[in-house]
Amino acid sequence: MQEPSGTADGPAISVVMPHLDDLENLDLCLSHLQAQTLGRDHFEIVVSDNGSRGGLAAVAALAGTRARVVAAPERGAGPARNAGVAAAKGRILAFIDSDCRPAPDWLREGVAALAHHDVVGGAVTVVPERDGAPEPVEAYELVFAFRNDLYVRRKGFTVTANMLMPRAVFEAVGPFANGVSEDVEWCHRARRLGYRLGYAPACVVAHPARRTWAELVRKWRRTTREAHALARPGPLGAAAWLARAWIVLLSALPQAVRLLRAPELSAPRIRWAALRVLLRIRSFRFAEAHRLAFGRASEAVR
Repeated sequence: MQEPSGTADGPAISVVMPHLDDLENLDLCLSHLQAQTLGRDHFEIVVSDNGSRGGLAAVAALAGTRARVVAAPERGAGPARNAGVAAAKGRILAFIDSDCRPAPDWLREGVAALAHHDVVGGAVTVVPERDGAPEPVEAYELVFAFRNDLYVRRKGFTVTANMLMPRAVFEAVGPFANGVSEDVEWCHRARRLGYRLGYAPACVVAHPARRTWAELVRKWRRTTREAHALARPGPLGAAAWLARAWIVLLSALPQAVRLLRAPELSAPRIRWAALRVLLRIRSFRFAEAHRLAFGRASEAVR
């Protein structure tokens, strides 16, 4: 692959990542980006801080010369990414989350895939805190979280934790939305305009698994509400939403079979612990969908 070269106006690639109150993971992500096989003069890193409690100066001090840090005052992952794009100079945009660990050839493989697709979604591998000894929620995530291959090929979107595109495509499609699943909404908008979305299995980032039930509930409360915001309005939309809730609940049965056979989990006790998490979270999602359908907000996790 011929390496994309920068110009007098800036680097060829801008890596854009939102950040909020997670300096430890941000530091690790920046260190992995420094180790990319693509020459460091070919890309810049823009950290878009979404109002961290420690202040912008603390984030900038940690980033040092590794990245430019910009403020994103409007809360939300979508607006934070938009603020990063506004400050970016590259003609290719590479989106990643600040708690991800990109493989050394992440950028090289992602840019190579853009020769065949307008928008690229790469692989996201899930890693537990202790290799071989995952907590029950971690075990569940090892099997079910971040199936970006299925998202791209079957659902028509890629997660923004591993997404690349030419800047011209982003500008034609428009900014990320707020209050919805911004990756789903943006990719569906792009596909309606005729842009080609493709999966790049060699373009890999690792993402730490969620470890606690509270973390998992926060994720699914947020994503269920965002999905509800994208649901069709009116009686037909409401019926489709409730039908989807039942599918989510009933699909726990075949998914349980898959989990108990999952090669990602090494011991029967780990599989059974993950199974309990699967049944519990599917029940939560079913109840949350009904609360939203009938206009009631979910209570906070106790």
